[in-house]
Amino acid sequence: MGQAKARGPYAKTPARRTEIVRAARDSFAENGYGKASLRDIAERAGITHAGLLHHFRNKDELLAEVLAERDAEDWQQGLEAVDGLDQLAPYLGELIRHHQKAPELMRLWIELAAAAARADHPAHTYFVERYERGRTQFTEGLDSEDARDRLREGVSPASAAVLFHAVLNGLQLQWVLDQDLDIVGPVTDFVRLLFDHDRADQ
Repeated sequence: MGQAKARGPYAKTPARRTEIVRAARDSFAENGYGKASLRDIAERAGITHAGLLHHFRNKDELLAEVLAERDAEDWQQGLEAVDGLDQLAPYLGELIRHHQKAPELMRLWIELAAAAARADHPAHTYFVERYERGRTQFTEGLDSEDARDRLREGVSPASAAVLFHAVLNGLQLQWVLDQDLDIVGPVTDFVRLLFDHDRADQ
């Protein structure tokens, strides 16, 4: 008997979606969101334009998935690289440098986050949940006795989590506007301001 055929057009959906998202990420980074086309993305992924539309309805949906994947990768890398406060600033510096290698994706992330402020935007729920999850995870990361001892006096873990995301995102916005601007130094300075290292020695 011949090799069994996949059952239905969506039998390989997870793997196919992954291929499409990777192709879209490359296309967005090379061409910019405006010039990237679904046909080009489909060709890169090795499928037809109609086949791509079985998985993603439009380019906006694809962009949201590309950026969600980037977020997931960043978070996983952070878990692996940071096991204490001393590793936080170096990791953030490397993360920023990595993002700067694909400035178009950084710009698209900023634009989508701003557009998603509208409640009727397709990515609104994703960004609301993303920030809520990020604040929760950062706050929980400060739950250890060492972290609480080193957090600057008067700053609560919840407030630190909000400030952390505001500074990181704001610095990246400034860099997109002026790519000669050093933002690695300021993010390192911010971590020093947020955590009073002298308190750990008391």
